[in-house]
Amino acid sequence: MADTETSLPAGTPPSGALGGCHVLVVEDDFLIGDALADLLADAGAIVLGPVGRLSEARALLQREDARFEMAVLDIDLHGESSYAIADLLLARGVPFLFTTGYSHDAVDADYRDHPRLQKPLSGRILVAALARMRPESDERPAG
Repeated sequence: MADTETSLPAGTPPSGALGGCHVLVVEDDFLIGDALADLLADAGAIVLGPVGRLSEARALLQREDARFEMAVLDIDLHGESSYAIADLLLARGVPFLFTTGYSHDAVDADYRDHPRLQKPLSGRILVAALARMRPESDERPAG
């Protein structure tokens, strides 16, 4: 069994830490995606997804009614990379973080400077990272 500090969900996320923030979740593992959605909802987020395929994520990003301020992207989606989704988010100015089991060196060099959390995830760390990325957050990192 994994240590509770490094596996999802870990501890209780601060209630309301993501209050009202719309978060897109792109994760190909149904159980992880579902757990992420529940964790983020418990932290007050309005969750869009999870979506598990690159084509689904692209289609969602093209919908005019799709509203989100941040995203959580698994890098590998059934053997396809989510970098194309990351590019669309970058073009729109939407902050995101990657989740992956890959090491830093396995991540494409163009994306190594983007926030990345290693799987297995800590729920508290994920919520804290997203809270810092909130567009209206004073703690949002420069960049």
